[in-house]
Amino acid sequence: MADLVLTTLNARYAHASFGLRYLMANLPPDVRARASLREFVIHDRPIDVVEALLAEAPVLVGFGVYIWNVDELRRVVAMLKALRPEIVVVLGGPEVSHEVEGQPIVALADYVVCGEGEGVFGGLCEAVLRGERPGGKVIEAPTPHLDAVAMPYDLYDADDIAHRTVYVEASRGCPFRCEFCLSSLPIAVRAFPLAPFLAAMEGLIARGVRHFKFVDRTFNLDIGTSRAILEFFLARLAPGMLLHFELVPDRLPEELRAIIGRFPEGVLQFEVGIQTFDEEVGRRIQRRQKLEAVEDNLRFLAEHTGVHVHADLIVGLPGEGVEGFGRGFDRLVGLGPQEIQVGILKRLRGTPIGRHDGTHRMRYSPDPPYELLANDLLSFEAMQDLRRFARFWDLVANSGNFPHTLALLPLDGSMFRGFADLTAWVWRHERQTHQISLKRWVGLLQRYLVEARGVEPAAAAETLLRDYMRGERNDVPPVLRPALTEEVVQAQRQRSWPRVAAEGAGRRQQRHRPATVEPAAE
Repeated sequence: MADLVLTTLNARYAHASFGLRYLMANLPPDVRARASLREFVIHDRPIDVVEALLAEAPVLVGFGVYIWNVDELRRVVAMLKALRPEIVVVLGGPEVSHEVEGQPIVALADYVVCGEGEGVFGGLCEAVLRGERPGGKVIEAPTPHLDAVAMPYDLYDADDIAHRTVYVEASRGCPFRCEFCLSSLPIAVRAFPLAPFLAAMEGLIARGVRHFKFVDRTFNLDIGTSRAILEFFLARLAPGMLLHFELVPDRLPEELRAIIGRFPEGVLQFEVGIQTFDEEVGRRIQRRQKLEAVEDNLRFLAEHTGVHVHADLIVGLPGEGVEGFGRGFDRLVGLGPQEIQVGILKRLRGTPIGRHDGTHRMRYSPDPPYELLANDLLSFEAMQDLRRFARFWDLVANSGNFPHTLALLPLDGSMFRGFADLTAWVWRHERQTHQISLKRWVGLLQRYLVEARGVEPAAAAETLLRDYMRGERNDVPPVLRPALTEEVVQAQRQRSWPRVAAEGAGRRQQRHRPATVEPAAE
């Protein structure tokens, strides 16, 4: 039972809500003593979520609203208000921090906190729990000074540490103005005081945390702070440690390179937002980066470190068509990141990307996640093709399951052209993009290579079996059996497949290790 319940629907169980923990940590002590935190996932039935919330007998419920859960939360709030209209509902989060007018979920709520709510949410709850109803539905939260914000890391419990992603942040804000991103809004970069932050990280390590996901938008903006944090973790390396950072791609000076190079393979994972290699498109959306430095930094990471790199590109930016995107994709493939995340442009609430709607005829879905449907260079059909391309690239390439097979896919030297051809072929034969198992992919790739590319059945099957058995599997997919000799099967079984690149490498990272190994000695 709790008078105040903080709740949200996470995308999946493994994602702990960082925002709710911040709110809980910054409640006045008397309010925090009367509060509970309840997390659900978007697959939970709204009626079951409402039942669980009502069991707490709350006076007030605070919901964390995001692009991925707003539709489901609207159903939860509507049902909650239908059953207990006296319960005060407060909304917060990125999806309700901008353009609040006309949002169905906002119409159902009593209060909406826009922006970083740690400084105002506690006072609102205190007033409501005293029986007061402050005037004004929309509360614009002032940007807090981070030295006054209590850090939430003690609110990760043993179950979180054992089974969920632990999010941390050393700073907030972004100095750049990329028009597709909420971080483009004019909020200065602010850093948490370094000593208390590192003390909190020390506490998490002592409690058994090994995977740290930094949510800072520009971890390497302040080189001195970046160096101090990396040195801190380097001195405390432990089995299973994995550190995720989001980097400014053209900012990697020698002093950072030197520290990065000292980490064992598989410990560091960098998310590097390229978004486009077209300088004119980048200028149009205020995405300013030095592309030569980007390429140099990615080559350094690929050739001289054990960092697992996720590089991001966006489909649908104003002024970039299929050919332009394809050129950028091939350019990025050549720089060797382990994963390329192909995202579809979204028109997030509050972002200035909408200023291109008329000039480039940008048409977005009216429903979350507000993805681009078409523009002046990309028809709806072309966008659908690229959506499937992104989905299949994630399943085939980013998964790390088919490194040798990927080498057979380029057409005329272009991985983009070759993979687009595979995408079209699979869609023609399957008409689905989900629920395609690994063995089914093996069969599809075998058929495609033989039927569409003219690869000899035995050569295609041997390549696919080599990839399949890299996953520590000894069985042979039945679809490959007719094209394989027993000698080939036994030879693959005798290979010495490396299990772990280094302490801390996750299973997905392991699959991206160099695929060529020597046969095991007899």
